Amino acid sequence: MRRTPVSLFLATASMLAVAFIGGCNQANTGPTPPKAAASADGLDRTVLPIVEPKRQTYKDLDARNVKPPARWEVKAPEGAPNVVVVLIDDIGFGASAAFGGPINMPNLDKIAATGLKYNRFHTTALCSPTRVALLTGYNHHSNNAGSIMETATAFPGNNGVRPQSITPMAEVLRQNGYSTAAYGKYHETPPWEISAAGPYDRWPTHSGFENFYGFIGGETNQYAPLVYDGTAQVELPEDPKYHFTTDMTNHAISWMRLQKALSPDKPFYMYYAPGAAHAPHHVPAEWRDKYKGKFDQGWDKVREETLARQIKLGVVPADTKLAPKHKDIKDWDSLSADEKKLFTTQMETYAGFAEHTDNEIGRLYQAVADTGQLDNTLFIYIVGDNGASAEGQMNGCFNEMSFFNGAPETVEDMVKKVDKWGGPETYPHYAAGWAVAMDTPFEYTKQVASDFGGTRNGMVISWPKAIKAKGEIRSQFGHVIDIAPTVYEAAKVPAPKTVNGIEQDPIEGKSLVYSFNDAGAKETHTTQYFEMFGNRSIYSDGWYARTIHRPAWRPKADQSLQEDPWELYNSNEDFSLSNNVAGANEAKLKELQALFMSEAEKYHVLPIDDRLLERLNAELVGRPTVMEGRDTVTYGPGMKGMGVDIFIDTRGKSYTMTADVDVEANVNGVLVAQGGRFGGFSFYVKGGKPTFTYNYLGLEKWDVVSSQGLSPGKHTVVYEFKSDGGLGKGGMGTITIDGNKVAEGRIEKTQPGIFSVDDLADVGTDDGTPVADYGGAKHFSGLLNKLTIKTGS
Repeated sequence: MRRTPVSLFLATASMLAVAFIGGCNQANTGPTPPKAAASADGLDRTVLPIVEPKRQTYKDLDARNVKPPARWEVKAPEGAPNVVVVLIDDIGFGASAAFGGPINMPNLDKIAATGLKYNRFHTTALCSPTRVALLTGYNHHSNNAGSIMETATAFPGNNGVRPQSITPMAEVLRQNGYSTAAYGKYHETPPWEISAAGPYDRWPTHSGFENFYGFIGGETNQYAPLVYDGTAQVELPEDPKYHFTTDMTNHAISWMRLQKALSPDKPFYMYYAPGAAHAPHHVPAEWRDKYKGKFDQGWDKVREETLARQIKLGVVPADTKLAPKHKDIKDWDSLSADEKKLFTTQMETYAGFAEHTDNEIGRLYQAVADTGQLDNTLFIYIVGDNGASAEGQMNGCFNEMSFFNGAPETVEDMVKKVDKWGGPETYPHYAAGWAVAMDTPFEYTKQVASDFGGTRNGMVISWPKAIKAKGEIRSQFGHVIDIAPTVYEAAKVPAPKTVNGIEQDPIEGKSLVYSFNDAGAKETHTTQYFEMFGNRSIYSDGWYARTIHRPAWRPKADQSLQEDPWELYNSNEDFSLSNNVAGANEAKLKELQALFMSEAEKYHVLPIDDRLLERLNAELVGRPTVMEGRDTVTYGPGMKGMGVDIFIDTRGKSYTMTADVDVEANVNGVLVAQGGRFGGFSFYVKGGKPTFTYNYLGLEKWDVVSSQGLSPGKHTVVYEFKSDGGLGKGGMGTITIDGNKVAEGRIEKTQPGIFSVDDLADVGTDDGTPVADYGGAKHFSGLLNKLTIKTGS
């Protein structure tokens, strides 16, 4: 029944009596919460959730005769700052102007001027591992993220599943009274869990973030990304000016403003992680063109110019030398005119992409300032999750998927397309020579965890209320696992000892707060291991022992792990690691080798797996997939965004696709598609005619088109592919309608590797970029009852 105002008041008062704590006429006050580890407000914040007092019972009949208790709630410690952690992607130490590089990032400069630059800060050398370490305060192998999630194995340290004994910083802050949100790239969810079947335990919104808007995988098409709002896939607007970095920034600013409008005294924690400047290097032409001609001197000269600026700025010591350039990287002066034209365009695009990203970060920073709370905002801007990427190999890529399919593109072909570089028709990467230049003064790049070119990234921290120094440099050794302890100390929140009844591992990072107002403070992070795909090293009190197992541009090492030669450097005196002193310090080298093995055992680094592309094969390395050996799956409309560990694998196999449909005349739209513009297949109906298109890396297409259209009514439409046998092989495709053959055609070859990282499999539509030309009708206009795919037929 409808409640009167009086009855509603009485009901509300009754609920308050149950929900609120304290007051008079108590029959049972319950046990007192533990006091031993209490914070200034009397709460024990080492146990999460923070234990609430036991609810009271009352003897009074009439609530009007009882004073209600004060409301109990968890609030952040008094004075706790807002926290913004910015992590950009694939930017090396020598890229930004703030650290001597050639790329203008004025907002990085602006924020640095209000705080501190850190010039000996380190990451893990790769995407997912750095992110889990940053967001927890524990080493990447401790998080079971020894590599990216897509190459997880069955071993502890590498299985891709965060242990229960580690709780993300976002969850710790949320349970301590913070609002929390994440925007942009996540890349911490195991790929076999990225579907509607879940589980969602390792998605952002189940890892402490109350709000998430971004992408889950390792990279995305900036013009046509696969975006989630929470756990729901977003259908993006058809806007020719759309760019994901701008979109995510709009969402981040909107959320932040809303928090401060509704709860101005409640601090927030925001993790802002653009997909830039990771490939594909997508940026509007006007940003690319700002750098026209700025890199004509080539990567060798850029390295020299960068080092000179770094010395002048004081971000490297005055006696720093350029580490030797690897012999695999060509001298710029030896390149052909076409190579120079192509490679300069690649670098202009990358530079524009990075500056565009910094511009968006500037919008976010200004939005915080506009709330009037910048003074008490801890703003951490980490310039790269690893070194610059040499994964574009020696010539770069117009379509990065060519690398993953063993089909390298030629300079002759790519140079014809330079005017399109960075636009929506491209999926580009740059040549490895530029990655080395962006990692100046070091020798190696992303993936090489045993060189500072792979792990040393610039970082800026601003917190006007607490950091009195302005524009100064800090040179204490730091690591990405130090960010969570730094935030905890700033917020007066302890790392928890137990969470949900589970004992937590001791935090592994060290707070950097001690360095904020003391440039000469003795560093507290004195030992740190590094390992990625067999590249491994150990830092200890300035000494640095390492072995280069393989550079990032080589898919395999030339020697076994046991045969790797070790080197030794005194990094306190040799910033760029250019002087190997192993011969004169054999005892120290042996000591550090033993220390590495001890740390590797402690943090689940062992056994080391140096395989690269092989680890993309889930069956080979014992990684689970949703399919798990099944050869038949029945799908329905609305099932979309299914990755390679979720969707049935048709590569190198014969298969059938059977669609049960109910249609009207001139039906159109997609039955099933996997991939997109840069490679994939689609089974669809156009102008009433069932059609199959195979798109080979965006370079060649084969169509099998029905000779007759579908009449109104129910039909069974089948596409059958008879493979010649084996990965990459072609075969014959046929289409039948109700058992009658209506089309036949040959597919000359197929892709042996992935179609895309973010253009995934969809049923009833083709989200992202299109595999084929659907004439403007990608959504199936008929009724798709079910679609069954069977492999091995």
